[in-house]
Amino acid sequence: MSFLSWTVLLVGAWAVINGLLHDIFVLRSEHGKVYDRNLLRLLMDGHILITCGVFQMLTYRGINTHALWAYCVAGIASISLIIYCAMIWPFLKSVVTTVINIVLVVLVLVSYFGN
Repeated sequence: MSFLSWTVLLVGAWAVINGLLHDIFVLRSEHGKVYDRNLLRLLMDGHILITCGVFQMLTYRGINTHALWAYCVAGIASISLIIYCAMIWPFLKSVVTTVINIVLVVLVLVSYFGN
């Protein structure tokens, strides 16, 4: 799976971009006018996306060299995003983020155990 490193990079970029856009729109909305618990919770949603996406992107080189740490970090970040998507599902159906992270977990497992 030589394309796995690019897949990790793209899935990570997807999360980072969505996290940044989320935070920008939250700050520009009425929620962004007052610093309170609700604003903090909304900003943490973006932070989760950004953090997991950055970790996925950082595994690009490690995946290329078949480093165990990279497979673990990419898998954990994807599983974290899947759990996050499941928790917010009643409020926001993040279908694309859920599906691409499930696919990434499967690709990481197949690639790791296939080598």
